[in-house]
Amino acid sequence: MAPRLCSISAVSRQLLGGPGPRAGDVAAAAAARFYSKDNEGSWFRSLFVHKVDPRKDAHSTLLSKKETSNLYKIQFHNVKPEYLDAYNSLTEAVLPKLHLDEDYPCSLVGNWNTWYGEQDQAVHLWRFSGGYPALMDCMNKLKNNKEYLEFRKERSQMLLSRRNQLLLEFSFWNEPQPRAGPNIYELRTYKLKPGTMIEWGNNWARAIKYRQENQEAVGGFFSQIGELYVVHHLWAYKDLQSREETRNAAWRKRGWDENVYYTVPLVRHMESRIMIPLKISPLQ
Repeated sequence: MAPRLCSISAVSRQLLGGPGPRAGDVAAAAAARFYSKDNEGSWFRSLFVHKVDPRKDAHSTLLSKKETSNLYKIQFHNVKPEYLDAYNSLTEAVLPKLHLDEDYPCSLVGNWNTWYGEQDQAVHLWRFSGGYPALMDCMNKLKNNKEYLEFRKERSQMLLSRRNQLLLEFSFWNEPQPRAGPNIYELRTYKLKPGTMIEWGNNWARAIKYRQENQEAVGGFFSQIGELYVVHHLWAYKDLQSREETRNAAWRKRGWDENVYYTVPLVRHMESRIMIPLKISPLQ
C-alpha cells in the first residue's frame, strides 16, 4: 500500500508547488496506516482533528470572587436517630465559641437539620476568611483545643457517617449574610459533567437576576476539594408554599426558561434538601 500513499503525497506536493516524494514521506505514511484503527480513512480524517485551545486560567479563578479570599467548608453529618437531639444540644454548646473567638479566622454561616431529604442529618456551612491559610491555621489551633477535642470525641459516638467539601463562592451570587427568621432553607445540589463548570457559570450569571425579587438567593458555591464538579445553591423561603409560588413566578419571566434549557444537559445528578435552622445558625 505504500506506493499508493506515495502517489497521494506526490499529488499533494504538486498541488502545493513543492518537490516530489522522499523516502521519509513514504515511511511516515506507512507508519500512519499501520497504527490506524480505520485503515481506509483515519489518516485523512486526522488532517482535520480539532486542536483544543487550552485555557489560561483554572475555572476556580474565572468563576470565584476576586475581591474576597473566602473559602467555605460544608459538612454533612448523618446522626444516629436516637442521638439527634443530643447532637444538636452538643453542637449548639460548642460551635458558637469558635464562631465568636477572634483567634480563629472562621465563622459559622449556617447550621441546619435536614427536614426533607436525608433524615437525621445535620448540615454545617463555615467561612474561612483568608482562604487556605486560614483553614490550616484553624486546624492547627484546634489540635490543641481540649474542649474541641472532647467535643469531637463525644460527637463521634452519635454519628453514623460524615463527609465534607471545600467550596468557593460564585462571583455573581450574593455572599451569605445573617438573616432573621423564621425561614426554611433549600440546598439544591447539582453534580455536573466534567468540563461544564464554565458553561454552568456563564448561564447562571445571566439567570440569577430572575431569582432575586423575594431575596430568596442566599449563596452559590462550587466544590474545590472533595467530590468535584459539584454545585450548591442555597435558597431561603418563608415556608413551602412560598417556595412553590416563588419558583413558579420565575417561569413567567422571559429568559428563565432559556437558563433551564441550557443548563439541564450539563447535570448528571441533582438533589434537593429542605432544611430547618438550628438555634445557633446565623441564617434563621
